[in-house]
Amino acid sequence: MSVLTRPPDLLRRSDVAVMLATTQDEHGSIQTLWPRFERLVGLRGRRMYAVVDATAGTYATCTPILPGDDPEALGLQRSVLPGGPYRRGRLRGEPPEVYRLIGEAMTEVAEAGPVDPARPCVEYYRRRDEIELWVPIVTGR
Repeated sequence: MSVLTRPPDLLRRSDVAVMLATTQDEHGSIQTLWPRFERLVGLRGRRMYAVVDATAGTYATCTPILPGDDPEALGLQRSVLPGGPYRRGRLRGEPPEVYRLIGEAMTEVAEAGPVDPARPCVEYYRRRDEIELWVPIVTGR
């Protein structure tokens, strides 16, 4: 049975300049990272993402750089949220329960077709109770 709110679809994104903080892709580290990151950047007017690099074993919280942002002053890195084609799945539910479904849902989206291993998977926190999961795909597949 699917944990997604609807079947995966396709989307294409442009590169986005972001500021980010990285940790190990491990539950305890992730739980520590999010509150710290949110305190540093604030939530109002922000789009929040997470980037999962399974090959490197890293998890990064990130947000687009806005005018007036100074990532270095906050102790954050500058990076790029990679654009390109993605397969997108959606989760809806109340936190923190919905967060427990992310791993299973990301696997479900990844298993729906070929994956581009050169780009990371992305979690887009669309709203408090809605998360989009983007799995990179290769163009033309």
